[in-house]
Amino acid sequence: MTEKQSADILFKPKILVVDDEKVIRNGCREVLTQEGYEAILAENGELGLKMIEKAHYDVILLDLMMPGLSGFEVLSHVKTLHPDTSIIVITGYATIENSIEAMRKGAFDFIPKPFSPDQLRVVVSKAIEHTGALKDIANEKSRIRVLINLIANGVMVTDAEKKLVLANPAFMKIMGFKEDDIIGRPFTELVQQDQLRQMVEHAFSISEGELTELTEELKIEKSGEDTTATYVARCRPFRDRIGRNLGTITVLSDITYLKDINQRQSDFVSMVAHEIRSPLNSVMAQMKVVQDGLAGDITQKQGEILGRASEKINGLVSLSSELLNMASREAGLIALERNECDMGEVLKDQVEFHRPKAQAKGIQLKLEPLPDLPPVLANKQNMEEVFSNLITNAINYTPGKGKISVSARSGKHHLCISISDTGFGIAEEDLDRIFDRFYRVKNDKTRYIIGTGLGLPIVKSIVEAHDGMIQVESKPDHGSTFIVYIPFMTS
Repeated sequence: MTEKQSADILFKPKILVVDDEKVIRNGCREVLTQEGYEAILAENGELGLKMIEKAHYDVILLDLMMPGLSGFEVLSHVKTLHPDTSIIVITGYATIENSIEAMRKGAFDFIPKPFSPDQLRVVVSKAIEHTGALKDIANEKSRIRVLINLIANGVMVTDAEKKLVLANPAFMKIMGFKEDDIIGRPFTELVQQDQLRQMVEHAFSISEGELTELTEELKIEKSGEDTTATYVARCRPFRDRIGRNLGTITVLSDITYLKDINQRQSDFVSMVAHEIRSPLNSVMAQMKVVQDGLAGDITQKQGEILGRASEKINGLVSLSSELLNMASREAGLIALERNECDMGEVLKDQVEFHRPKAQAKGIQLKLEPLPDLPPVLANKQNMEEVFSNLITNAINYTPGKGKISVSARSGKHHLCISISDTGFGIAEEDLDRIFDRFYRVKNDKTRYIIGTGLGLPIVKSIVEAHDGMIQVESKPDHGSTFIVYIPFMTS
C-alpha cells in the first residue's frame, strides 16, 4: 500500500448538509454515510452558519432557498471563513441565473432537486477531489514558505510587473529593510543597491527561451555596522510552461568567510609556488649548462642521471604552476557565471581534440552515438576543462591497444556523462583518495606516469560548483569509468 493510499484511508471527509427539508437532509446522510463520509445536518441557514463558525467542513451541501438566512448569504460567509471548503448548491429553482450567481459567489457546483443517490455521489466525489487538491496545494505552499524562510540565503521573487511576490527574512535583513508590508510593492523599494538593481532589470530583459543565470559578486554594507559583507547574487527569470517570463528569482549567498579563506589560501599557495619556482628554474639552467658540456665533458652515465634529475625538477616546476592555476581557478568558481551549454558539442570537440594523442599511443578513443541531450546551465570553459582532464587521464593510464569510450544520457534530474577506459584500473583502497589534492596512485604500472595529482581535485571542484557530482567505478586491470552528473536547469 502506498503512502498516499494510507493517507486516503485515514482521511474521512466531513460533509455538512444545510437544508430546510428533512427528507433531503436524511436522504443525503444515508447516501454519504454509505460512501464512508461523516455527514452532519443543519435544518436552516442560521444553525448551519453557527456550526461552520465552530468547525471546518470539507464539503457543504447548501440549499439556496431557505426561510430566514438564505443559502446565498451563508455562501458568502463560508468563503470568508473557510475558502478551501467546496460548496455544492442544492436548489429546487435550477435556473441559469441562480447557478451563475452561486458560482460567482464561490460555489464549486450545483445539484437540482430532485436528485438521485448516484447524482449526489458523483458531485460529492468531484468536490472531495477538488478539496483534496486545494489542500495539497496549500500544504505544498506552506512547506515551501517555511523552507524559504528558514534558509540562510536571501531569496527574493518578483512578478512580471517587477513587484515583490516574496522576500524571505534573510533577504530583508541583508537589505536592512524592517517593514512587513513589502509584498506587492516595486522591488526597487526593497533593493537599494545599484548593482543588484541592474542585475534584476537585466534578468527581465532576457529573451524568452534563453536559458541564462546571471551571477555577480556584491559588496553590501551590513545594516547598523561599519563592516562590508561579500555576497554572490544569482538571478534568473522564471517562466511558464510555454516559455513566457513570469518574473525573476534572486538568491544572495554570503561568501565573506569563503572569500577570506580563499584569499589566505591563494596568498599562501602563490608565495610557496613562487618561492619554489624561482630556485628550481635556476637549478634547471645550471643543469642545462652541465648537460650541454659547457662546464666540461660528462660521461654517458652522468648524462642519464642528469636527465632523470631534470625530469623530476620539471615535474616540480609544473606542480608550482598548477598550484598557481588552481588557486586562481577556485577563486573564480565562487561567482561562476553560467549560460545555456550544449554538452553534446563540448564532448564532440574534446574527443576530436584528444584523438591524435590517443592514436599516437595506439588507443581507440570513441564518442558513442549521443541521444538528444537537453541543454544545461553551465560555464562552457569549465566544462571543457573537466572533460579534457578526464580524457587526458584515461589516455595516460591506458596502455597501447586499449579503448576509451565517451557517452552521455539524460537521467531524471541530471545529465550523466561517462568516460570509460580499459586501462590499469584503481585499487579499492585508492578509490576514496583519488580526488584528494596531490594524491596519485603509485604502483609498478603507474610510477613512470608524470603528473601533479591536481587534475581530479580540480575536476571535482568544478563539477560541485555546478551543483553536480562525480563518481568512479574501477577495478585493477579492468579499467575505470568516471561518471559526471550535471543537473538540468529548467527555464
